[in-house]
Amino acid sequence: MSHRNVMADKEKLRIDKYLWAIRAFKTRSLATEACKAGRVKLGGQAIKPAYAVKIGEIYTVQKGGLKKTIRVVALLEKRMDAKSVVAYYEDLTPPEETQAFKSAFLSPMLARDRGAGRPTKKDRREIDELKEGWFEED
Repeated sequence: MSHRNVMADKEKLRIDKYLWAIRAFKTRSLATEACKAGRVKLGGQAIKPAYAVKIGEIYTVQKGGLKKTIRVVALLEKRMDAKSVVAYYEDLTPPEETQAFKSAFLSPMLARDRGAGRPTKKDRREIDELKEGWFEED
C-alpha cells in the first residue's frame, strides 16, 4: 500500500468515491447514482453519496441483481488495479447469494414462437423433462 493512495484515518472520504476506488462501480457517477437511488445502505438505511466512510463499517451495495456486503478495511482515495484493491475491503457476501446470481445466467431460457398458443400436453411433458434435474445439484 503506497502512502499517496492510502488515506489517514482522520481524513474524510465520500462513499461514492470509495466505491469507485475499490472498483465496485465502473465510474464515480454510477456510484453516485446508486447512492442517490438508495442502492447503497449502511445498517439497512440508504446513505447519501457524500457520506463519510469509516473503517470497520459494513455496507450493502445492490448492483443489478447482485447484492454485495462489504466491510471497509482501509480507506482508498485513488483507483488502483483490481488485485491491489482487495486489501482495502472484505467481501462478506454469502456464497449462496453469489451462486444464485450466477445460476440465473446459466439456466436455460425456454422460448416459444409468438402466436404458437398454449403448449399441448405432449409439449408440456417435453418441457418438464428438459427442466427436470437442471436446478438440482449433484
